Amino acid sequence: MNIFVGSLPFSIDEADLRESFEAYGTVDSVKIITDKFTGRSKGFGFVEMSNDEEAQKAIDELNGATVEGRTIVVNKSEPKPEGERRTFNNNRSGGGGGYGGGGNSRGGGYNDRSSGGGDRGRY
Repeated sequence: MNIFVGSLPFSIDEADLRESFEAYGTVDSVKIITDKFTGRSKGFGFVEMSNDEEAQKAIDELNGATVEGRTIVVNKSEPKPEGERRTFNNNRSGGGGGYGGGGNSRGGGYNDRSSGGGDRGRY
């Protein structure tokens, strides 16, 4: 069973997480998710246990437990349906920007008086 573990302290490592779950049975794998640029923990991870009964016992007993002052969330990880994958720049208007480019539906660009506050007069 794949188990989601959330609200982890940023200081916890995979060995510590494995040790917590091994108290309930055999742990096949542990993965703490990290930021790809900084390498810092994102505060959640996944634990894989092949025995569903042991995994469920770990979920029941560790969900809501306090680890280094934080209350962790532990539950069965459900795969995200394919249709709900996050996409970027899908059917969005706007963008562009830069000199004369305009980035909103009003157009706009450098010295474009047709949008925004209008002509404020000469000084």
